[in-house]
Amino acid sequence: MYTPKAYENHDLAELHRCMRQWSFATLITHGASGTQATHLPFLFDAEDGAAGTLTTHLARANPQLADLLAGAPALVIFQGPHAYVSPSWYQQQLTFPTWNYAAIHARGLPLCLEGPEEVRAVLDRTVRQYDEPLGGAWRFPEMPAELIASRLKAIVAVRIPIDSLEGKFKFNQDKSPADRLGVMQALASSPDRGDQAAAEFMRQREPAA
Repeated sequence: MYTPKAYENHDLAELHRCMRQWSFATLITHGASGTQATHLPFLFDAEDGAAGTLTTHLARANPQLADLLAGAPALVIFQGPHAYVSPSWYQQQLTFPTWNYAAIHARGLPLCLEGPEEVRAVLDRTVRQYDEPLGGAWRFPEMPAELIASRLKAIVAVRIPIDSLEGKFKFNQDKSPADRLGVMQALASSPDRGDQAAAEFMRQREPAA
């Protein structure tokens, strides 16, 4: 990932926090059939390995599984807030439009987990992370055993110990405080929720006056 020095983020704790927050990410591999990508929810264990370990699951019918079984290196991309930035929001307007965004790239060698108990454990964790906080009436363990068994056969779990982690947080760090303020104000007043999220992300990272 091309990252000018001003936009580099080496704060491991912040990268880990953002990976949890932006946990629906993109798994990319390159194998015999070319480059493939799948959009998946990822579980993250910060204490498992130097940079942490990612865990997910995908359909056995997914052709990308062939790359994973073959041990192809994996790239997982986490996307944070992003927004178009107009020069009209700067005090110094002798410049050009840009795009503010945050992205994290995690790389590692995948390990496929195909045993029913291993797959079940990953599904249990996924449900606990995403469904249980909603407080609904549905319960995974209460599903009929035959339905769960058929689902376990159709899914493969994947662990990716992270070998390298890159963070790029591009939010006008190369601009003056006044210009950054103009961007935050414009994005915050936008009706687009994505713009508002980008403004709030900028505000949280703005140095204290």
